[in-house]
Amino acid sequence: MSNRLPQGMAEATRLTSAGKLAEATALIQRLLQGGDIPEPATSSGASASTSAGYPTIIDVEPIVLDDTDPQPAPTAKPTPEARQDSGFTGKFHPKPRTGLAETLRDLAARAKQPAGFDIGGLDILNGLKGFDGLKGLDGLNGITGLRPALDPLPEGATFETATFTNAAGSRDYKLYVPANRTGQPMPLIVMLHGCTQSPDDFAAGTRMNALAEEHGCLIVYPAQPSSANAQKCWNWFSPNDQSRDQGEPSLIAGITRQIINDHPVDAARVYVAGLSAGGAAAAIMGTAYPDLYAAVGVHSGLPVGAARDIGSAFAAMRQGGAGSAQSTRPIPTIVFHGDQDFTVNLRNGDAVIAQSKASATGLRSTIEIGQAQAPGGHSYSRAIHTDASGKALFEQWTIQGAGHAWAGGSPSGSYTDPRGPDASREMLRFFSDHQL
Repeated sequence: MSNRLPQGMAEATRLTSAGKLAEATALIQRLLQGGDIPEPATSSGASASTSAGYPTIIDVEPIVLDDTDPQPAPTAKPTPEARQDSGFTGKFHPKPRTGLAETLRDLAARAKQPAGFDIGGLDILNGLKGFDGLKGLDGLNGITGLRPALDPLPEGATFETATFTNAAGSRDYKLYVPANRTGQPMPLIVMLHGCTQSPDDFAAGTRMNALAEEHGCLIVYPAQPSSANAQKCWNWFSPNDQSRDQGEPSLIAGITRQIINDHPVDAARVYVAGLSAGGAAAAIMGTAYPDLYAAVGVHSGLPVGAARDIGSAFAAMRQGGAGSAQSTRPIPTIVFHGDQDFTVNLRNGDAVIAQSKASATGLRSTIEIGQAQAPGGHSYSRAIHTDASGKALFEQWTIQGAGHAWAGGSPSGSYTDPRGPDASREMLRFFSDHQL
């Protein structure tokens, strides 16, 4: 391989890190078309590290391409009191560290590519895996700040924003009503996004709206605003947000009931699921409202009561937390967790299942081993806990090699891993077997 491409990628990385996205995109275009590479700018205080004569390529921080959501200006270091009052802002679900490959892939996708050039297949990038400093090639999909690529709405479907308000405050939400409806009562699935995400982002990444068309169900995405938590995390660790008819649980339950009242919903088939902080919040909702939700899906989340403040939240995330709450009935629960999740310890998935089935008796457990069908798919183990009739009440999917990301999700959204088993489809399959 000639020196031109590695050197060009190093320069594209430098431009991206400096926020010069237009220049980086233009350089990608020149690279793809065989053009020359400009000399990189240098400063008197900078030193270039090299490997085999090439500049070292480093991972770049997330870039923001949305002018409506600029990076915040630097502020003075907050006092301990201010940090305590600001909500949980400390990396429960950190912003994605997009690998160089993902950054360049996105830039190349925005450039005019020569016919037959397969940037999606990594024809060029795969040839550079051994290049010094090229890390994050298999990182999470999506770049912070990009608007999610939602599929066009089918004719007759709607995806609109509404608001619910009660004594605890107000929350916006987006409701997907499928074109595929017969007028009969439909199931409702409540989807709780992770930190830094939005309803549109979560919908794009999980592909739940497309599945709603297949199965004829309603999907609602409550939105956590930055005014409630600086990173848009659901406050699962706060004592005021862990109980029935208080704080955020009361708002999520209120949204659920509002949709049941306003739309043709089968109240016996209402479910709640979430990712990361949203997964922890979904576990809370199932425990606090066993009369409202027939089953729960927890992806990369934590058990109820694993933390009571920010300090214990970090400890539970890092080491695994033991739940301190229990529902009045066994809550059918499906759990997904990657065994390489370094944001939320895998032990938390075990704790969620243990908490959900604590009051169940006579369970029979089996373990299945499988491989995701996606290209380069992760292998996984699936523990199934059935009652005396053979009905699966609890499922725990442990995904080998997966990190903190929605399994089988679309790269159109953030925190997704397309190589995993399809968590969205499996959750809907599991939900369909349960009703109140």
